[in-house]
Amino acid sequence: MALTDIAIRNAKARTKPYKLADALGLFLLVQPSGGKLWRLKYRIDGREKKLGFGTYPDVTLSDARKRRDDARAMIAKGIDPSREKQRDKVRSRIEAADTFMAIADEYCAKRKRDGEKGWSPATATRSEYLLSLLRGSIGRLAISEIEPADVLAAVRKIEAKGNLESARRTLQLASMVFRYAVATARLRSDPTRDLRGALTAPKVTHYGAITDAKRVGELLRAIDGYEGQALTKQAMQLAPHVFVRPGELRHAEWSEIDLDGALWAIPAGKMKMGKAHHVPLSQQSVAILRDLHSVTGPSGYVFPSIRTRARPMSENTINAGLRRLGYASDEMTAHGFRAMASTLLNESGKWHPDAIERALAHGDTDKVRAAYHRGAHWQERVEMAQWWSDYLDTLRKGADIVPFPDRATG
Repeated sequence: MALTDIAIRNAKARTKPYKLADALGLFLLVQPSGGKLWRLKYRIDGREKKLGFGTYPDVTLSDARKRRDDARAMIAKGIDPSREKQRDKVRSRIEAADTFMAIADEYCAKRKRDGEKGWSPATATRSEYLLSLLRGSIGRLAISEIEPADVLAAVRKIEAKGNLESARRTLQLASMVFRYAVATARLRSDPTRDLRGALTAPKVTHYGAITDAKRVGELLRAIDGYEGQALTKQAMQLAPHVFVRPGELRHAEWSEIDLDGALWAIPAGKMKMGKAHHVPLSQQSVAILRDLHSVTGPSGYVFPSIRTRARPMSENTINAGLRRLGYASDEMTAHGFRAMASTLLNESGKWHPDAIERALAHGDTDKVRAAYHRGAHWQERVEMAQWWSDYLDTLRKGADIVPFPDRATG
């Protein structure tokens, strides 16, 4: 007799498993634990096999019969339903591995180990964060199923919060992930290719920087009169001489600095472009660092946090110091020392533009050109570092009109 729901509900557990037959090979296996499992017994290619359909009551009697009928239809076509079930599991695992976030994680890992073209730690952290903003929208979708409208809706949520630059950069990163999926044969085309211009363009803002020679002198005198933390003052005093990026200054360690050799070797992992950078130190820079060495040396960070020497100075410290001196964010920033040096060094007309670019650690996509310039302009950069510090001293003295001093020779 065929099974009924009442018979199934009344079936009690026994010391050993037993079967309750339905029809056409379907039966219910009652376990000693009380569990009730649907099974189908069938034959294919002369072999007897069994196929599971789940547990009762999660799978009802009518559901089990429907699954039985579907399986028998496959058997009639010579298809083994057990093998198809295994293939479905494999396909599901593949689809899970091909979600947008899975491929995004794979792409980020690749970019971090891409050698000279690899992401710096700071770029990797920022990029991974921005891509994580897509996790709740397209992150769990199979990458092959994502449409342009899905991506646009996802990045517009970021845009709606007023984060225009983050939205633009996130769309750019998403496109990189899609192109990586194309390159690895998991996608036919990048669905973001037609979304250019869809987002509101962020207003380009530049770092506040003082580039007028007379005002530079006023700033340097103001820094010398700073009455806050001594370490902050010394960071502001050193920054214009070396004009590295603020993060590179904050993360400077004594192990990277050779005071006797007047050289600061910044490792690739700390550089935005992911390439080691060497900074020639002027006499003025060495003097500031020697004073610092007696306080924060001989090991660890040159500019440690005031709370713990295990961490570098806060990223807001120099900017906060400039605000305390009365300079607004659109007037002068920690990053502005780079624009200051770039502008005045170029205006002087005394230095090769490539030497200035190399001193600023701007990237060069041509490897041969980059290697040539690093060697050809090193001595010029050493001379330029001393000339620049001497010029800053001249500006500090406060002359109304400050001509560019002659370039040292010999």
